[in-house]
Amino acid sequence: MRLPKSDEADEQTETVVQPDLAVICDSSKLDERGCRGAPDWIIEVLSPATAAKDQIQKRVLYERVGVKEYWTAHPTDKLVTVWLKSGKGTYGKPNIVEGKGMLAVATFPELEINLNQVFVKGEEKE
Repeated sequence: MRLPKSDEADEQTETVVQPDLAVICDSSKLDERGCRGAPDWIIEVLSPATAAKDQIQKRVLYERVGVKEYWTAHPTDKLVTVWLKSGKGTYGKPNIVEGKGMLAVATFPELEINLNQVFVKGEEKE
């Protein structure tokens, strides 16, 4: 995913990230190299090696470039943290949710994620 600072060409774009999951509704942002511009919704799955970067650096980056909704999923603690863009264009206070039950996706009101299925151990999945 290429995140240019303004109108810079791909060759000049220095900010390139690879989120764990990205939902892009504007097909004009997609090309043969992937996505250019901010997705509508991003989820990062935290690991000890990436947790600080995902929760600090990427959160600031995604807020700056206009990602509407950003989730981090913490598999060990079974928590999801949700950041949503406010009317001022910044993320408000995060919503931290225990990893069970249904969690609505604010950007897509008709979509709910069953966290009971997300946080199931590998051997228990069907």
